[in-house]
Order: sequence, then C-alpha cells, then structure tokens
Amino acid sequence: MRKEWPVNGSKTDERQQYRLDNFNVGDSWRLFRIMSEFVDGFDTLSAINRPAVSIFGSARTSAEDPYYHLAVKIAEELAAAGYAIITGGGPGIMQAANKGAASRNGISIGLNINLPFEQEPNPYANLPLDFKYFFVRKVMFIKYAMAFICMPGGFGTLDEMFEALTLIQTRRIKGFPIVLVGREFWGGLLEWINERLIKGGMIDKDDMLIFSVMDEPGEIVSYIRRMVVL
Repeated sequence: MRKEWPVNGSKTDERQQYRLDNFNVGDSWRLFRIMSEFVDGFDTLSAINRPAVSIFGSARTSAEDPYYHLAVKIAEELAAAGYAIITGGGPGIMQAANKGAASRNGISIGLNINLPFEQEPNPYANLPLDFKYFFVRKVMFIKYAMAFICMPGGFGTLDEMFEALTLIQTRRIKGFPIVLVGREFWGGLLEWINERLIKGGMIDKDDMLIFSVMDEPGEIVSYIRRMVVL
C-alpha cells in the first residue's frame, strides 16, 4: 500500500513525489540500503577518538533566538574541553551546536536525515553523514554519544529524548547523562509527567532521576565533565 504526504498548498508536487521509502523496490533489496547505512555509520563514527555529546533541538530556531546562542556556547565549551559534538546536521539548534564546535576546531558531526522539506545540511559539520532511515540514524546517536543535551525542540527532539529515556528505564542500555536545557520550556512537560504518569502509576518517581534539568552553560558543561571523563 502506498503512503503519500498530505497535500498542502505550494508543497503539493514535492510531497506527492516524495515517499518515505521507494515502494517500487522489493523489501529484500531495501535491506541492502539499510545495511549500508549501518556500515557507513559504524565505520565513520567508530574512528572518533574521544567521547561525544549529542545536542538536540528544533530545526526551526532562528539565529536570533536566545536558545540558538545558548547552544553555540554549550558546544563551544564542550569542544574546548575535548568532547566531540554530534547533531542531526540540520539548521536551527543543530546548526548552532555544530557552529560552536567548529569554532573551537572541535569534531563537529552532523547526522543529516534526507527529508522532502525543512532540513538541509548545515555548513558547520566537519564530519557529515547522510541517512535515509530515521531508525538507523537514531542508533548512531545512542551508540556513539556519551551524553544527550536536549534543547527546546519539536517532535524529533522529543522522539530522540524519550527513546533514550525508555532504553535506560528498561535497562536495555547503560544509563548516561541526559540534560534538558531550559526549565521554562520543559516545565509544563515535567508537570504533566508528575501529574499524569507518576500519580497514575505509569512510571516510578525514581524514573525522574534518569535526566536533569539545567539552564546555565557552565553548569551543563561542568556536569558533563564530571559524568563523562575524557
């Protein structure tokens, strides 16, 4: 069964032509494309000789936004301390983090995803990789990052954050630092988790200890340096 993007104004032709996958190719052949993405990712990222920190956030954040400047600052300080920086390779917060890392001559990794609209690779990733499949890309984030920093973002940021929280909660992976940046932004979500999930018995109160909430770049970098030793 074919699945098409919904029609929406001027993007009609682009979305109609785009497919989440090439449904004219058999599933068995698609496996080779999937395997090649895993091989390329493993071969490239396994060569990194220092701990890496993934920084997530909205692709739609403008360069004038305070969170953009905060992402630059955090990435600068982490890169100066010797950490590699991994982002989704696109614009917004991702661009800010890659920019900060590159400005300190750090390893600035961009794991770009091929999308029909919105995301183009940013110019600050000095180690770029392109992915067709979200799930392959997410494996790279989990496998090669020693910490996650989650800036304000949309569904993609939430997806990556909750994926990590779920894997740690269920002990499928060893725990690592997850920092949510911006108490004002994340406060409503945390309140909802407390009121609905904890009080409803859907998660344990101790599950809130899997992550931390911080605002200041110095505090964030100091925490990462304590938890992820070079």
